Amino acid sequence: MQRFPACLLIVTAEVDAAVEADWNRWYDDEHLPDALRCPGVLRGQRYVSAGEISETVGGKTEKVRKRVYTTIYELESPAAVSTPEFQAMRGWYQFAPHVRSRTQMVTSLA
Repeated sequence: MQRFPACLLIVTAEVDAAVEADWNRWYDDEHLPDALRCPGVLRGQRYVSAGEISETVGGKTEKVRKRVYTTIYELESPAAVSTPEFQAMRGWYQFAPHVRSRTQMVTSLA
């Protein structure tokens, strides 16, 4: 049985449809390759939601149709996101006015 990675960086983003093609091109051609070159970043993969998602706001859960992008990176340790190379890797700010929601979290096995 394959073991799950010990440390992950999980990033989600919802972007306006008007910039979605540019966002995907930038993410696939620039950002993801840059991230994968950073020390301590072992691998990464992008996903996009399919169909409706379940969203809870103010204690109320409802099904909504939206595209949420998720990128999962396997890290050697949480320290990977603190390296100078990782910290220098920026660029999504050009899309900031078009990002409706974004989360970023580092998780480790409990």
